[in-house]
Amino acid sequence: MRAFLFTIVAVLVLSACSSVKRNQKFIAEGDYDRAIDLAVKKLQKDKYAEKNDEHIILLEEAYKKAVSEDTRRINFLQKSNEPNKTRSIYFLYKRLEDRQFQIRPLLPLYSSSLGRNASFKFKDYSNEIIAAKEAYVADLYNEALQLKNRNTIEDFRKSYYLLCDIDELHPNYKNVNALLDETRSLGTDFVLVSLNNKTNQIIPNRLERDLLDFNTYGLNNFWTEFHSERQNGRNYTYAIVLNLRNIAISPERIFERDEKRNLRIKEGWEYKKDRNGNFILDEDGNKIKVDVYKNVSALLHVTTQQKSVLVNGNVTYRDLLSNQTIENHPLTSEFIFENIFATFRGDREALSGDDLQFINNRFVPFPTNEQMVFDAGEDLKVRLKEILKNEF
Repeated sequence: MRAFLFTIVAVLVLSACSSVKRNQKFIAEGDYDRAIDLAVKKLQKDKYAEKNDEHIILLEEAYKKAVSEDTRRINFLQKSNEPNKTRSIYFLYKRLEDRQFQIRPLLPLYSSSLGRNASFKFKDYSNEIIAAKEAYVADLYNEALQLKNRNTIEDFRKSYYLLCDIDELHPNYKNVNALLDETRSLGTDFVLVSLNNKTNQIIPNRLERDLLDFNTYGLNNFWTEFHSERQNGRNYTYAIVLNLRNIAISPERIFERDEKRNLRIKEGWEYKKDRNGNFILDEDGNKIKVDVYKNVSALLHVTTQQKSVLVNGNVTYRDLLSNQTIENHPLTSEFIFENIFATFRGDREALSGDDLQFINNRFVPFPTNEQMVFDAGEDLKVRLKEILKNEF
């Protein structure tokens, strides 16, 4: 037990020493905030523990140096012409304030080594933060306007994200809400989708609606919208044309065949006899039982109904701004209707599980040509989605 307790104490001491050394290293490297985070984490567990006294001293040192460094950096930035300096100044003031929020709940922190409470000079930075934020937001606004005025899709998107930052920092700032709507629209790729029927056959209306309903494809992303009808005043970036070139529908076919089923099955049991008709006994004098088998057979008459449709075409992906074809993908879909049913004569026991399923089936009406094309369209939609996923 003594050895066990000694081991536990040794581990705790080594752990405390290890964390102190890490903090000393952080401070030596100028990584003051990591030193503060580690010290605060240790002191939150027990600020009165003797092993954490060193962390109080290190926290005081790290805080003092961090505040001094950030203050010097702010003073330099205020005098410099560095780009994005307003952003840096704002976040430096926020960091100064956040450190105070982080340490304040732990106060007072008494250090037995120092013989006093640790000293932390706190300051109200609210005025500085408000002023820095106003300057930062104003710079963001001007940069967003400059990007918007470049009139490229990528710059419209960059402008939009800057405006989002403004809206988060300063809701209802100037005309930001209107600019968000404008840059979102200007930065969006609007894609016009259409179906071109070159098959000389009528395509079901519901199939055309389904194929062009890109909301069901799950392809819309934040910067891409698909329209099946051209909207007035809308500038479209791309066009997708689904060209259906051929629809081949087979005639309704019925195939019939007969199949024999022969099976030897267990019927029961009987006592084993010798050739003289006497029962055969085992070593204990009991009659020996043997299985009795019988042969069963059936004639299965199988009927297969079949009808198929093959749809061929291609998908053309065009850049409307340059009026050039970007990609051209072949598109093929086949749908096969098949129904199998059967009747039999003979022993039901000779039939397999599949045979029993077939004899439970019945003749069903063949689907219409329209339904066949529509069913092929469902598969066509899946293939079309896979093509478009690679493009957008």
